[in-house]
Amino acid sequence: MFTVDRKDFGPNFVFGAATAAYQIEGGQTDGRGPSIWDTFAATPGNVKNADDGHMACDHYNRWPEDLDLIRDAGFEGYRFSLAWPRLIPEGTGAVNQAGLDFYDRLIDGMLERGLKPFATLYHWDLPSALQDKGGWMNRDIAGWFGDYAAVVGKRFGDRLHATATINEPWCVAFLSHFLGVHAPGYRDMRAATRAMHHVLYAHGTAIDALRVQGVKNLGIVLNLEKSEPATDSAEDQVAFDYGDALFNRWYLGGVFKGQYPEILTTALAKVMPEGWEKDMEVVSRPLDWVGINYYTRGLYKHDATRPLFPIGQVKGPLEKNDLGWEIYPQGLTDLLVRVSRDYTKLPIYVTENGMSEDDDTRRVAFYDAHLQAVKAAQGQGADVRGYFAWSLLDNYEWAEGYSSRFGIVHVDYQTQKRTPKGSYRAFQGMLHNTR
Repeated sequence: MFTVDRKDFGPNFVFGAATAAYQIEGGQTDGRGPSIWDTFAATPGNVKNADDGHMACDHYNRWPEDLDLIRDAGFEGYRFSLAWPRLIPEGTGAVNQAGLDFYDRLIDGMLERGLKPFATLYHWDLPSALQDKGGWMNRDIAGWFGDYAAVVGKRFGDRLHATATINEPWCVAFLSHFLGVHAPGYRDMRAATRAMHHVLYAHGTAIDALRVQGVKNLGIVLNLEKSEPATDSAEDQVAFDYGDALFNRWYLGGVFKGQYPEILTTALAKVMPEGWEKDMEVVSRPLDWVGINYYTRGLYKHDATRPLFPIGQVKGPLEKNDLGWEIYPQGLTDLLVRVSRDYTKLPIYVTENGMSEDDDTRRVAFYDAHLQAVKAAQGQGADVRGYFAWSLLDNYEWAEGYSSRFGIVHVDYQTQKRTPKGSYRAFQGMLHNTR
């Protein structure tokens, strides 16, 4: 059980669970088009055990059971994503009626169960046809994404409690175009720089399109880390400055100040998209809330073997999850306070937080410590309005395949049987506690 109470967070605080379309839906039928993750997963060496999302958790067919699990736990909200290739198979043009019908059923099912729908337009499953045109490296993606946002807004907007444009733009851009860990798997600085800008330009374009459709309560979901220098040396301080700029300040500064960190615009001057400065008014369109996904911290050291960004990372001394990510609850408090102090007074939602681990006792302790961290941030003035556990279900964990389990509900991938874990029961006990 947790050491925090539901009432500790305020009467309007939203507790929820989170998922993403490609990680749980399966259902690659009924007119859904291919995505970059289908081809990335099919390429040998990209994903553990050559796993793919063809079946995933079969949420496409089992969604009523999954929504019942969310309701029965006592959660008030469900953060989910819509699959762009399910709705517009080629990325632009013809809309797939079966895709519209599926999300109609899903959203209506949430409302029937008293759940607030928190929708995300893009959680990494870019239609393959758009990748053929350059994907996030092509400036035209802002228009493609804006048109997709308009389709979602027109059809579903009046039933959505909150809508985010992009999930984790750092992953969309840097992890996927510079580090090559996620689809489309590029390792190229020019590609990454364009993606870093275009993903935020597309975000702003989508905000405009959603507002035209009358959609309310709009935001973006940023994955942030608690960046720190490995030592007090001057070189490690510079490394930290680069690391923090790449992971945090590019996205926070772009969205909330219309400015990218000078340390990066200087380093990347030769590969920045031409005329990017003129886009910053769109990048920084006014929002209604911001989501923060938090898992760990980054400890940066100087590494002279990397000339563009002379940085490396060291492993911290604290306990790790089974992916080797350091467990650092204080970092969540620090980030929430930093964002509210330095960037925006908008309401903040912790839109993802969780632990990959087979030992659910450790997961319960992880959640408890991070809920305490949220409460501490509120005590320091951060306007935190909600917390979403990642994830409702064990699921397809991208390049880790099915080897990594973040769920508060166990999934047997052979039978698709759902079994609530102790962490699910801990949330259930807290959320049903009316003391």
